[in-house]
Amino acid sequence: MATYIFNNLTVLIEQGDITRQKVDAIVNAANSHLLHGGGVAASIANRGGSSIQSESDEWVKIHGLATHDHPAITGAGSLPCQYIIHAVGPVWGEGDETEKLNRTIRASLIVANDLKCGSVAFPAISTGIFRFPLELAAKCFLSAISEFASENILFFLHTVKIILFDETASRIFINEFSQKENK
Repeated sequence: MATYIFNNLTVLIEQGDITRQKVDAIVNAANSHLLHGGGVAASIANRGGSSIQSESDEWVKIHGLATHDHPAITGAGSLPCQYIIHAVGPVWGEGDETEKLNRTIRASLIVANDLKCGSVAFPAISTGIFRFPLELAAKCFLSAISEFASENILFFLHTVKIILFDETASRIFINEFSQKENK
């Protein structure tokens, strides 16, 4: 695990299972239809129970498709958190992927703060089945979190965890965040 401080925001990077994180909210790497059939989304839906998909279906009926700028919010079923923020990251190759991932991360941070969450855990959004390169994703996370932490807004959010599935991803993210710390 590695810890970084951005103003009053603590960022923890660790290898682990996002479905086991004891935080106020977790971020789900979702598709715009909120169909949780693969990757992180399937793990969250399977571990959290059927209410997550039911609430997601209802959210889409009411609000329409989730977007990069407008993540969905549901309860967490039986997961050890209160909320799931369903964030739609970009598919590699669709164009403007870096900007879209930055917007996705930023929108998720804003939603967590608006929900008065003190802590939120992210997976490496878009790096799985959406094929976004890990190194570039780490840069996006660093940029979006740093920018968010520098804004002069009322903060409820004090801890951001980036939970990575394997050692390679953890090493890439820690390396990127450590470079920022050394500048």
